[in-house]
Amino acid sequence: MSFFPKISFQYEVEEYLTKVFRNKELITALGTEEAENKYQSLLSHLSHPPGFTTVRVNTHLASVKHVKKLLFEEIQKQFKGLCVPVLEHPKLQDILLIPVIGPRRDLKKHASEVIVGAQCGYAVLRGAHVYVPGIVSTSKFVKAGDLVSVYSDIEGKCKRGAKEFDGVKVFLGNGISELTRSEIFSSTGPLKGLGIRMIEPVYLSPSFDNVLPSHLFLQNLPSVVVSHILNPQPGEKVLDMCAAPGGKTTHLATLMHDQGEVIAMDKIANKVKKIKQNAELLQLNCIKAFCYDGTRALSVEKREDKQEGPPFLPESFDRILLDAPCSGMGQRPNMAYSSTLKEVTSYQPLQRKLFTVAVKLLKPGGVLVYSTCTVTLSENEEQVAWALKTFPCLQLHPQEPHIGGEGMKGAGLSFDQLKLLQRFDPSAVTLQGMDINSLQDSREDDLISLANKDCIGFFIAKFMKSNSK
Repeated sequence: MSFFPKISFQYEVEEYLTKVFRNKELITALGTEEAENKYQSLLSHLSHPPGFTTVRVNTHLASVKHVKKLLFEEIQKQFKGLCVPVLEHPKLQDILLIPVIGPRRDLKKHASEVIVGAQCGYAVLRGAHVYVPGIVSTSKFVKAGDLVSVYSDIEGKCKRGAKEFDGVKVFLGNGISELTRSEIFSSTGPLKGLGIRMIEPVYLSPSFDNVLPSHLFLQNLPSVVVSHILNPQPGEKVLDMCAAPGGKTTHLATLMHDQGEVIAMDKIANKVKKIKQNAELLQLNCIKAFCYDGTRALSVEKREDKQEGPPFLPESFDRILLDAPCSGMGQRPNMAYSSTLKEVTSYQPLQRKLFTVAVKLLKPGGVLVYSTCTVTLSENEEQVAWALKTFPCLQLHPQEPHIGGEGMKGAGLSFDQLKLLQRFDPSAVTLQGMDINSLQDSREDDLISLANKDCIGFFIAKFMKSNSK
């Protein structure tokens, strides 16, 4: 049952998406009514957070069992003795799953209000406290120690420093203000640090602020699946083409037992810095991160022998991960998607440029995994159809583990080809809340099955290169 309104789009984007999810292939296969129901269900799911918090254990430093015990103790402390399980995944043996309790419909709203920006609001729905930079407005007399109700300005229309806001706002829960209003909006410069400590969030998820930072990495479940599908081996040379902030990069290095070479690229310097920080925090030494545009990563001239970074000669890598820049429509929660149609449709040509470079950089017999966190056909199945037509040296390969559903109809791919793809579709389960009673009555197998589906929207394709032509 929907707690928040369905995600909203700009009119042109909504028209575009409606056509995608009512394409002829899909309607022929499902029928008009079922196709429409699936689409409407997806829109509802996207505005709500996933049903589980997923953390990847840094198995380079600690065992899953050890971290599970520490995490369980931490959650009990945060949830004041509420018994929420920490689950191990049978097919992804380096992750832990924590069921999310909520939405909690019986929370009392307080007179004092704090309005936060949409991105801050989404973080709160996934377990974060409110930090000062995320606060847009507070009631007039808010003091440190006050009980406040926190709302998200999902359309970005609240003016910074306003004392009241009557626009569209979504209730996120209650917290305690750590600062006065005047401190929050101090003219001496932006404050950092904690602004509101959430004590009654609508969705109860653990906060991971400084919790086992070198042992855990917060990551969506499909993002963990990707690295397992690439399956890098110790001693190999692996490229992560669009790597920031480094979750998949560090996972690849961990799967390789920190033996070999993981080259991570991103074209934004601050993001590359973040990759390096994460590698250092997780004590992984085989990662080399470079600030570089992936579309230019192929060298047409001879390289210096000692040159470590890009551009690289053709056929330099055993395995390549292209987790491509995308329209991000699979991210959850998101209540108001702000990109224009021009922005949404700009990703396909960029992805093809990156893909073309990746194919040339891959050794014969090498593996290329392409992934996105979006739900469109143009960035997913259409890219697979284009790749198979453009590069005869590529074959689609089965994925292990295969946890998501098959690919979506509409790009002209065969039934067998669609079965080889992996599309994580949040609408594959009924939108349902979780309270502590239903949680304790649930079987572990059923919870794992739910976690596999009630995650972000995501897409994965795995290719193998047969020869160098």
